[in-house]
Amino acid sequence: MTARILLTLLLVIGLLIAGPATARLAGPQQTSSHSQPRDFPQISSAKVLRVLVNQSRNSSGEVKGEPVGIEYHRVRALEHYLNARLGEKHRLQVKLVPKAKGQLPGALLRGEGDIAAPGELFDPALVHQLVASDPVVDRVSLVLVGRKGARSVARAEQLSGRTVALISASAAGVAIEAVNRQLALRKRAPIKIEWVDPTLAVEDVLEMVQAGIYPLTVVERPIAERWQRVMPKLRLDTRVKLGEPQAVRWYVRRDAPVLEQTLNRFLATYRAPENQNAAFERIYRRQYRVHNPLARQERQRLEAVRSVLQRHGEAQSIDWLNLAALAYKESTLNPQARGGGGAHGLMQITPSAAQRVGVNNTATVDGNVQAGARYLALIRRKFFASPALNDRERMAFTLAAYNLGPERVQAMRAEARRRGLNGNQWFFQTERVAMEQVGMGPVNFVNSVNKYYLAYNRERLALERTRQR
Repeated sequence: MTARILLTLLLVIGLLIAGPATARLAGPQQTSSHSQPRDFPQISSAKVLRVLVNQSRNSSGEVKGEPVGIEYHRVRALEHYLNARLGEKHRLQVKLVPKAKGQLPGALLRGEGDIAAPGELFDPALVHQLVASDPVVDRVSLVLVGRKGARSVARAEQLSGRTVALISASAAGVAIEAVNRQLALRKRAPIKIEWVDPTLAVEDVLEMVQAGIYPLTVVERPIAERWQRVMPKLRLDTRVKLGEPQAVRWYVRRDAPVLEQTLNRFLATYRAPENQNAAFERIYRRQYRVHNPLARQERQRLEAVRSVLQRHGEAQSIDWLNLAALAYKESTLNPQARGGGGAHGLMQITPSAAQRVGVNNTATVDGNVQAGARYLALIRRKFFASPALNDRERMAFTLAAYNLGPERVQAMRAEARRRGLNGNQWFFQTERVAMEQVGMGPVNFVNSVNKYYLAYNRERLALERTRQR
């Protein structure tokens, strides 16, 4: 071991007095994989600490320079804590590596990061090969979340036969399985778990519960209470007991004992800032407002234009439900809707965009949908035809380009790659660049259309069933 590494190690272990620091996180970045074990001396020597974070917007990310993720605040405080002890010559930089929650344990074991900071509870079976830190937040309970006005629940047994929507790797899955074992003994129907699409994070599911698209979900109580600040129609059924309270923790590999000790010293002193939700509430208050596109009136509107959407979707090899979702976002399926800049009709297409794809009359529903479908197909064919994109991401990029302009989205993809993010993934990856550069507008646009599509897709068979005459 070199003298420099020994000195660094002694500094970290020996110094106990906190001091001011002004270092700023580099932002949500992803570095290349490292297979070699890295304890704190190696991290300090490299001057880079890689933190694997849950890609959920609740956990990480910033909007136009303002941090809104709850783990973002903690990780920034960790960076300040370490640099106050290391001194100017040994200052390190923290880089965030966003991953889906279920991918965090494997990524940490592979050496793609040094710490995993999920910001949520983990099923112990998923992290048994890792070392857990002292509690980041202790005694965190799971809470059932529904929509105000819907039937409330007082006991877990009342969920028999009902459906609960969960994100992948949710700790609630284990708790619900335990309830189902008790229900089975009493010969009652189990609670049904609907594992949602991977493009959705916990906050997306909460928004869809608020809208009435999903009936119920189960999340960590601090997360539910945080998002209730910007989604006031959520109802927390706090009387329902689902498992025992647990601790939210950070994780390191077993070959990083010094890093583990360092994290525990930091966590023992860390206190969350009182204003850490100020930017979160200000930025998100007007963003998470999707509606239920399958309410009674909305179903009637969809049925009135279904054949047109299906015909032009088929002509352009676009799932007609994608067209329906975009139309619902743009006009709530109202053919008479008028927008800015000459945009009008079901698809809110402008005359100039329609003329680019050979459609001159967009005043009719048929012409309006034809122009919108052709324009989407043009963007997709010209900019997002690469086989490296899966169909869902291809549509997400196409929608982002429909909103922002194709060239700007391509520039964002290039910037994402420069940072080590996945330029072939919009959700949670390239969208981070959009959040930082232009704010939540385009991100909310794509997310909303995606949620409407998922809502429609859940009932595809019913929506496509030909009405009996």
